[in-house]
Amino acid sequence: MDILSILAESTRSAFGPIAAIYALAAIGLNIHFGYTGLLNFGQVGFMLVGAYGVGISVAVFDLPLAAGFGVGLLCALVLALLLGIPTLRLRADYLSITTIAAAEVIRLVYRAGFAEPLTGGAFGLQNLSADFRTLNPFDAGERYGFGLLAYNGNHLWVLVVTWGLVAVMAGLTWLLMHSPWGRVIKGIREDEDAVRSLGKNVFAYKMQALVLGGLIGSLAGCMLAVYQASIQPDQFKPQVTFFLWVILLLGGAGRVFGPVLGAMAFWFLMTFTDGVLQGMGALGWLPFLDGPDYGAIQLAFAGLMLVVLIVFRPQGLIGDRKEMLVNVK
Repeated sequence: MDILSILAESTRSAFGPIAAIYALAAIGLNIHFGYTGLLNFGQVGFMLVGAYGVGISVAVFDLPLAAGFGVGLLCALVLALLLGIPTLRLRADYLSITTIAAAEVIRLVYRAGFAEPLTGGAFGLQNLSADFRTLNPFDAGERYGFGLLAYNGNHLWVLVVTWGLVAVMAGLTWLLMHSPWGRVIKGIREDEDAVRSLGKNVFAYKMQALVLGGLIGSLAGCMLAVYQASIQPDQFKPQVTFFLWVILLLGGAGRVFGPVLGAMAFWFLMTFTDGVLQGMGALGWLPFLDGPDYGAIQLAFAGLMLVVLIVFRPQGLIGDRKEMLVNVK
């Protein structure tokens, strides 16, 4: 077992496009939970409609990639309105129940046989990144970077765009949270009755936060479709939202850079765990486990990490303990 190689691959994963995509989705979740106190357990649903907005537009209707991004964002807007209008005037737990159920229902509808002409059913859609690669300013055959952070032209282009979007959305979050609008939604998180007594329309502010976080989650789904060049409904299972919550709590809820740091640390640890398990298996130290069992152990490790965080450091790596207080009245 080469521990240096495992560390090198883990570092690449921490800076890779998947980490950036999850950071982007976690920024949206941070607006929901970290700043507004909305318990959204269906962020993967926004990623799904974003990814399939790109997939259906490009693969089925042969539209430009930009149109696909627009369709994905529009679908996320509609989904946020459908989820928020009946639930945001009720207690926080109603939103959590609705979002987790809606995300799973959407996934099952997209993989159903009757939706196959549009969504490809269980097999999904392919060939989604041609337009994106035509915009690539880097030579696809060259390698850029140095050492373990060297990437070919296509991967570097995805990295630049995804991390660029993360930087833009983190900057937007910082600006919003230091504006009067941000102070209102943080007040809603602490005590929405007090905010309501000041004459603010709490429902409208909650809806705006739900829409904004959903749009950012949808953008993450769009980039996932472009990066992979294909999508399948079973990529968007509830465990994705579970990972996003671990990322958010690991980095620190209610902090601009919490989701970014959390995504990098999370994927470093997940890749490191996988590498160690694979190495121990190759050496025969885990004779009672087969290859597929390693994935289950990874999920158990992510769950254990979440429990440890909640018990010993609920504020995460850079968060404030007070940010974990949720008003569920």
